Amino acid sequence: VGFYALLYNTTGYNNGASGSFALAANTTGYSNVATGYYALRNNTTGAGNVAIGDSVLVANTTANSNIGIGTYALTANTTGGGNTAAGQGALASNTTGYRNLAMGYQAGFNLTTGSNNIDIGNVGVAAEGNTIRIGAAQTKTYIAGIYGTPVTGSAVYISSTGQLGVVTSSERFKTAIASMGSNTEKLQRLRPVTFHLKTDPTGALQYGLIAEEVANVYPELVIRDDKGRIDGVRYDELAPMLLNEVQQQAAEIRDLKQQQQERIAAQDRHSAAQDAKISQLMGQLAEMYAAIDKLKSKDGFVAQR
Repeated sequence: VGFYALLYNTTGYNNGASGSFALAANTTGYSNVATGYYALRNNTTGAGNVAIGDSVLVANTTANSNIGIGTYALTANTTGGGNTAAGQGALASNTTGYRNLAMGYQAGFNLTTGSNNIDIGNVGVAAEGNTIRIGAAQTKTYIAGIYGTPVTGSAVYISSTGQLGVVTSSERFKTAIASMGSNTEKLQRLRPVTFHLKTDPTGALQYGLIAEEVANVYPELVIRDDKGRIDGVRYDELAPMLLNEVQQQAAEIRDLKQQQQERIAAQDRHSAAQDAKISQLMGQLAEMYAAIDKLKSKDGFVAQR
């Protein structure tokens, strides 16, 4: 339906074209839907494409399974397949990139040859791949569907399967509970370091640990990638371990204080006993001198002391 719609179609089948020049160059492409001026204008053999809007997928020739909704969505795409663009100018610069998803005004606009990207409300970066970009300059983010909500004030974590959840610590989720005891003594062997990231050597000074060194002391505290390589440190686990060490140090300090107080009390008692003994001896000495003086006075002289 429309001027020159499906003009050159030969053996292509199950196509729907509505709008001037919609699918005009199509020859053998099949199962395409084009609605709008110049929608899929240059498609020849591409199949399974959906173009809704002015100049959507206009440059597409042989690519398959693209969906473009909105004026100029995927307008430069030629051979990239499996892309989905919803929004005016979404993925407008993409040419050969494939399996990209863009939603929003000019979402993924900067993407050209990159593949497997998700851009929602973000213009993206030219040739990057396997990247998710959501939003641009917003200052707040609210995400529903986090496992464990409506817990409030709890840290959020990402599970090994990629699910968002909140950190729980209830006894009902735990088994084989035991006190840490002396398990944290090896913390003294960890080496805190300062460093700069190789990607930002002049940036802010950072503080932390070296994951490989931690693995030699506490292998259970390191994170590994999908190839088994050491990648990071479970810093969140260090807090209760440090608390255990602080409690043990506090107990040792209390014991030392108690021992010191007992020693001081014993010394005070010993000193008091010595003072009493000295006073007793001084009294006895005075009595002796008095007796001597009395004896000597009978002989007519007084001893000089």
